Order: sequence, then C-alpha cells, then structure tokens
Amino acid sequence: MSAYSKSYNPFDDDAEDESAPPTPWKDARDLDGPPAPADKQQYLRQEVMRRAEATAASTSRSLSLMYESEKVGVASSEELVRQRGVLERTEKMVDKMDQDLKTSQKHINSIKSVFGGFVNYFKPKPAETPLEQNGTLGPQPNSRLKEAISTSKEQEAQYQASHPNLRKLNDSDPVSGGASSAVSTEAYPKNPHLRAYHQKIDNNLDELSMGLGRLKGIALGMQTEIEEQDDIISRLTTKVDNLDVNIKSTEKKVRQL
Repeated sequence: MSAYSKSYNPFDDDAEDESAPPTPWKDARDLDGPPAPADKQQYLRQEVMRRAEATAASTSRSLSLMYESEKVGVASSEELVRQRGVLERTEKMVDKMDQDLKTSQKHINSIKSVFGGFVNYFKPKPAETPLEQNGTLGPQPNSRLKEAISTSKEQEAQYQASHPNLRKLNDSDPVSGGASSAVSTEAYPKNPHLRAYHQKIDNNLDELSMGLGRLKGIALGMQTEIEEQDDIISRLTTKVDNLDVNIKSTEKKVRQL
C-alpha cells in the first residue's frame, strides 16, 4: 500500500481521466471570493460587537489609571502638608532661639553694669512664645488644596463601592450609576449587549471627565501650596542668617567680659 500525500483526494480515482494528477483537497475556508450577504452581515455584527467590547475595556483601563493617579496625587498632597508642618515648626524654633538670644544679650549687658543689673532684675521677663500650644490644629494647607483633597477622599468611597477592583472589571457588565444614566435609552442600539457596551463606555467617559477635573484641582492646589512653602523657606532662610549674625555678636560680647 503506497502512501499518499495529505492533499491527495482518494475519490479522484473514479475520474474518467486516470492520467490526470490528483486534485488537491480544498476546505470551505480555502475558497476565495466575497462572502454571502447573510455571512457578511453576521461578520459586520461581530466586528461591531468586538470593537465595542474593546472600547469598553479601554475606557475601563483608563478609568483605573485615572483613579490610581488621583490616589498618588492625594498622597503627594498630604506629604506636602506634612512638609509644611515641618517648616512651620522649624520657623517657630528659630524664633524661639532668637528670643532666647536676645534675653542672653540683655543679661550680658546687665553684667557690665551693676545698676543695669538691678533694673533688669525688677523688670518683668518677656513672655515666651511656646513652640506648640495644646489644642492647636495641625498644619493647614491652602484652601484650594484642602478642598481638592477633601473632594477626592469623598469620591474614593464611591469608587470603592462602584469598582471594588477596577483592574479586574468584567467588561460585559455596564457600570451602574454615573451622569449618563439619565440619558434616554432611545439613543442606544436596540441590541441589548451592544447597548450595554455603549452605556458602559458613556459612563466610563463621564467618570473620566469628572476624575480629570479633580486631578486638575489637586495639581493647582499643589502648585499654590509649593509657592506658599517657598515663601516660608525664603523667610526662614533670612531668619537663620540673622540668627547666625546675632550668635557671633553674642559670642564676641561674652569674650569681652
């Protein structure tokens, strides 16, 4: 028994022309030519559904990235607020050091004069400014950043409820709620699956628009906060320079005693 090639058609043995070469086997998928009208419509419907599914998945990923970016923005804003607190405490410490240095200079001057010493003894001591008072609030950011952080944190709870795991959303399920939920269903296709995809895309785009607005608010608030902290740093630098000059002057007076 001779071996035949895979393209050999065994039914060709019944052909009238036995000298003709065997006809290769052709599957229906190998046939060229335009599809039938019914097949073409089915293909177009599948293509529309595939593109709608891909678009819904893309908007879901974009929504997830936007949400993660918003969380990073809030964390960065809170770190800026913490840094503001450090700068404010440092400035208070420098003010306290300057106040103590002035008191020391008065004591040095009183040592040089007995009469001055009696006068300074009966003078009331200047009230000291405490570094931190009990019951005071922590560092307060500018109003724009404070509002942006508050808005994002309020929205975070809604995100957790609507999207417990944004990276693993089922793209076949439309997002519930959203600003587009009030849109009439007449604007969507009659196919229930395609309509669900369109509603999901619209809802995702609406949430993206609102989220980008919140990100803009965070960015503007951070910009204002950085500008205000630059002013604090500039003011603190001047105070430190003056304190350094006063310390050197005090050291000189002490050596002259």
